[in-house]
Amino acid sequence: MIELENVSASYPLPGGEKREVFSGLNLTIERGEMVYLIGPTGSGKTTLLRLLYMDSPPISGRVRVADFRSDRMKPAELPFLRRSLGIVFQDFQLLPDRDVYENVAFALYVTGKSGRVVRNRVLHVLSWVGLSHKRRRFPHELSGGEQQRVVIARAIVNEPWVILADEPTGNLDPAVADDIQRLFLNLHSQGMTILMATHDYRLVQKYPARTLAVADGTVSEVDPASLAG
Repeated sequence: MIELENVSASYPLPGGEKREVFSGLNLTIERGEMVYLIGPTGSGKTTLLRLLYMDSPPISGRVRVADFRSDRMKPAELPFLRRSLGIVFQDFQLLPDRDVYENVAFALYVTGKSGRVVRNRVLHVLSWVGLSHKRRRFPHELSGGEQQRVVIARAIVNEPWVILADEPTGNLDPAVADDIQRLFLNLHSQGMTILMATHDYRLVQKYPARTLAVADGTVSEVDPASLAG
């Protein structure tokens, strides 16, 4: 499902320079895997996710996500890649002037869907995340946990192949974080491939899965039980 082959990548610094994050990185994630990506701030977790949704092309090497390859990607194909991915951000990135229903429906409208298809699919995913009763609320009227549920609903409404989650519980208290994590585990149990960047070792230990540590330009597998809480 996901393959990085001899990938080198960097990210921009405030002064305009670039800092190399990865050099010669090789990584494979199989279809249906649940994978945590851990590491300190600035280690490259977000850069790795950006490589996968091809917001940041590699300096060298090749990134493959399903049938899409960075070395063959044409600009016109990028929207099709993004539609095959469900992306969950820590800071929600909801549209403040649209209610819950419209925030989720927007992800379908941009793909050309309309009418009954949109309504049925949006109501289905809102029911799944437990927010049917708040579909006419605006983001500012929701708690942090509820906003993240809307983000998850928006991420899955297009029935993606892969979920990429960047610190999805980073701004939530532990009890709410557990609720959100269980939604991801439910998706995984249905066969979804999930890559989640997180610094919440408590969650990784409580709900163990394959865990990759990013540090010093490398990605290595670690045992979740060995992590310090």
